[in-house]
Amino acid sequence: MDISIVFFLLFLLQTPLNSSATFQVLEEGSSLSVENSNDYLISANGVYSAGFFNVGDNAFCFAVWFINSSPPVAAWMANRDKPVNGKGSKLSLLRNGDLFLTDAGGIPIWNSKTNSTSPVHLVLLDTGNLVLRNSETVTLWQSFDSPTDTLLPEQPLTKDTQLVSSRSEGNFSSGFYKLYFDNDNVLRLLYNGPEISSVYWPDPELITWDAGRTTYNNSRIAIFNNLGSFESSDELSFMAADSGMGPQRRLKLDFDGNVRMYTLQEATGTWSVSWQAISQPCTIHGICGPNSLCSYSPESGRICSCLPGFKIKNPTDWSHGCQPESQIYCNHTEVGFLHLSHVDFYGSDIRFIRNSTYEDCKDECLQSCDCKGFMLRFRNGTYNCYPKFLLVNGHRSQNFDGVTYVKRPKARISISNNDTSKKIFLICPRVRLTELETMYKRPKENESLRLLIWFACGVGGVEITCIILVWYFLRGGDGDLNAPIQGYIIAATGFRKFSYNELKKATLNFSEEIGRGAAGTVYKGTLSDGRVAAIKRLNEANQGEAEFLAEVSTIGKLNHMNLIEMWGYCAEGKHRLLVYELVKWVRAKMNATSAGESWIEEIVDPLLGCDYNAKKLERLVRVALNCLEEDKDARPTMSQVVEMLVRSEDK
Repeated sequence: MDISIVFFLLFLLQTPLNSSATFQVLEEGSSLSVENSNDYLISANGVYSAGFFNVGDNAFCFAVWFINSSPPVAAWMANRDKPVNGKGSKLSLLRNGDLFLTDAGGIPIWNSKTNSTSPVHLVLLDTGNLVLRNSETVTLWQSFDSPTDTLLPEQPLTKDTQLVSSRSEGNFSSGFYKLYFDNDNVLRLLYNGPEISSVYWPDPELITWDAGRTTYNNSRIAIFNNLGSFESSDELSFMAADSGMGPQRRLKLDFDGNVRMYTLQEATGTWSVSWQAISQPCTIHGICGPNSLCSYSPESGRICSCLPGFKIKNPTDWSHGCQPESQIYCNHTEVGFLHLSHVDFYGSDIRFIRNSTYEDCKDECLQSCDCKGFMLRFRNGTYNCYPKFLLVNGHRSQNFDGVTYVKRPKARISISNNDTSKKIFLICPRVRLTELETMYKRPKENESLRLLIWFACGVGGVEITCIILVWYFLRGGDGDLNAPIQGYIIAATGFRKFSYNELKKATLNFSEEIGRGAAGTVYKGTLSDGRVAAIKRLNEANQGEAEFLAEVSTIGKLNHMNLIEMWGYCAEGKHRLLVYELVKWVRAKMNATSAGESWIEEIVDPLLGCDYNAKKLERLVRVALNCLEEDKDARPTMSQVVEMLVRSEDK
């Protein structure tokens, strides 16, 4: 093998190769890179894609999303709570059958926990289900078994699965709301906050039967079809407002705690709500946080406000609620109660007292330092008392027939009453983008090891640089470093080795054809030293370089190079070319010589001396020149050649 090729191959081994492609199937041993925007799977029907989904500043999750949605909407995420870096992260399908997601530096983030001895592949089905299968088409893992906040048509929700909302509209990590099957076989919505949790759908004040549910079917499965029809084993059923075949749909537990079915508008790529579970959004628990009120109007939507005498904790996140502006002491003589009509704080009751009065309920609250207030509600002809240890899930509704009394310092009650008339409300922000950052800890390094690594890298860098320089000069064509190698090749074969680029340049990209035969095509060319040559490009290039060199050497032995006028050859890759001196100068010598003068001595190798017949040799050269005429019609036929040679013998 040419030594320059060896150096070139070594250079390639030092160079990383990057590629990107869109896949329908990811085979084992392959991976998808976060750095290649075209590295993603696509379903056969062109509806869904699976790849790296941007969720923040330099933060990505491996997800399945709708292609035709604008902006893109994710239907499933593998690592919603641990986004990966935008550099170096990839999803790999290992040869042991495990689907593995790694962050920058190869840090493991998520895996499918699968194993297979037979070949596996990952495919995105037309349903949006990302499936890992083996060669026997056995499903080892599928995304439908681990939903995030969205259900797709024909994707079941079971006793082993649940939907968990995102934290906010701009933060895709797990939030506080959950849709799941409870132990009583009923499909419920739960607020699972940092401090408390409570069920809010179906209406907790209704018994199961009155809410239209049943507890008798323990199969615990819910599903909706492509028509937009939802059916659950607890007898919950509903139909999308735009039911029917055609549009793409999804059922999502939104970050505000409501379950909605969405329909994609194909013309615009936007989504419209075709059904929702809760029509009164302020009845959703945890919306505004402790010590606050939620109110709703069609014009302004949902609004959160602090109770009089309280101030907001975090203006960017209402889930933290409000805190008292002044301290409340546990002293009967220093506290009073602020009257709030049509206000309900569901849950967090210290106890329940039937048939109570205002004074009795107030005394009950004053006796406990933990009591933050109480609620009186008229039910079935009597007032019931509900002392509260937390004021959460507060909302104001004219349809609510109860009154809440909030414990406040007496000195602040009159000010607080004035505050209620001002009605200063804070609107809940709908979009709150959160920057997601991943911190990478760098392990402590041994100083001597670090120096050794730097030294090795330096030596390696010098080595690679030398290889590149040697390769560059060896490929340089006619440089000084090439001369010894060319001399060696001339000594071994009798001819010089040309590079393919040299001959391509000499023939102006093989533009001037001067002859053609069964073995190849002959082109006129001018070499770098000014010599005009006939360059024959062989058709067959299947033999190796060693075999070709052997044939060239044989030509050198059978025909002396100065007589045959062969100057060299090219054996590079699949290219095989022979370089001859163009014979026009011989013809010029012959035509320029006067009659009776001999010109044959000028072309014969002096080493032959006088041991040749000049007349016969001149006839042979003339025959050869006639056979090399550029005009094919001017060349003699084989019978004519034989006749001329016979005539030469007779003479």
